[in-house]
Amino acid sequence: MPTQTVLITGGTSGIGRACALAFGRAGYQVAFTGRDEAKLAETTQALTAAGIANLPVRADVGDEAAAERAVQATVARFGGLNVLLNNAGISMRARFQDADLEVIKRLMQTNFFGTVFTTKFALPHLLASKGSIVGISSIAGYRGLPGRTGYSASKFAMNGFLEALRTELLDQGVNVLTAAPGFTSSNIRQVALAADGSSQGESPRDEGAMMSSEAVADEILKAVQQRRRSLVLTGQGKFTVFMNKLLPGLMDKLVLNHFRKEEKGVL
Repeated sequence: MPTQTVLITGGTSGIGRACALAFGRAGYQVAFTGRDEAKLAETTQALTAAGIANLPVRADVGDEAAAERAVQATVARFGGLNVLLNNAGISMRARFQDADLEVIKRLMQTNFFGTVFTTKFALPHLLASKGSIVGISSIAGYRGLPGRTGYSASKFAMNGFLEALRTELLDQGVNVLTAAPGFTSSNIRQVALAADGSSQGESPRDEGAMMSSEAVADEILKAVQQRRRSLVLTGQGKFTVFMNKLLPGLMDKLVLNHFRKEEKGVL
């Protein structure tokens, strides 16, 4: 079987970086994007040290031209593309009534349009390889979370986009996977945007009680290999998705109560 190639957006930290290592160890050639030159260099060093062929691409995939350049660079270097892993994302923590509208715009641009742009340019190559498109979504894409209105909106939009695309591609050999990791020990909450768009730099949640980025990456790799259509991780995540379908009114109250505890820092 020829060597396969994965392109991972936002691949310099958290789940993205863990996926770069997991896919690389499974035999994939790894291209990955990031906005920080130092983190790109650090990640490529780690991948190279592990014997993984890799290509760092400095790009903000929320920019259409940058997303196209990332795909073109990947194909030029490795000769094709088998898996696109749309992972780049930012979060927020602020009530909507307090949030600057620019915060909502930034989340939609990166989380939703970053996925749309990169997928658009990658699709011809994935059709040729009959490969896979992966969207790293969230429980917030199945159940709206207070304090994260922009994040939930961007992930709901991603889920709808991927579901529609999956249906379009059913008879064309490209698999579409929507993966919802649940609360994960990664840096996305530390860099979540506050109401004014600044980075909050902290998380009220207990990182030690969460699933690790490495464990999430292993589950995503298996789901890609099995060509699954969806993946919901953690017991809390599965419970939330199930109960929100079964008893949505009750879940409104439970989620609000959880949010109030988070605001008070008592989680």
